[in-house]
Amino acid sequence: MIREGRIEDLPQVLALIKELAVYEKAGEEVENTVEQMERDGFGPNPAYGLFVAESEKGDIVGIAIYYYRYSTWKGRRIYLEDIVVTESERGNGLGKKLFDTVIAKGKEEKCTGMVWQVLDWNEPAINFYKKYYDADLDSEWINCSINF
Repeated sequence: MIREGRIEDLPQVLALIKELAVYEKAGEEVENTVEQMERDGFGPNPAYGLFVAESEKGDIVGIAIYYYRYSTWKGRRIYLEDIVVTESERGNGLGKKLFDTVIAKGKEEKCTGMVWQVLDWNEPAINFYKKYYDADLDSEWINCSINF
């Protein structure tokens, strides 16, 4: 079952974020905390939205975290920050359901499209996006960031 995330889901959500970081060979880089995620996602001005995939037992086995960004060329866009399905649940269609749910949210909010990133070596994810969505995977842009 896919549903909107709740505060009480955050410990399991953070565990999945850490699982993703390990998969992406960056496990030591996760600095976020449940408390920070609670403040940032469930306060008066949420910085992100969250969908979760729940198992029949009620465990969180997948997540999709999104937020809104603005493109001067395209207008309001929904940005998929992370989509994670725990390893034991992959291949059961949960990733597609989560992805489709974020797309539906973007359409509901009158966004002009959805954007996300994928590591160039993550062949399973790249194949997923190509198989289901005929996604435009642009290799021209270089990602940049500054940490404060």
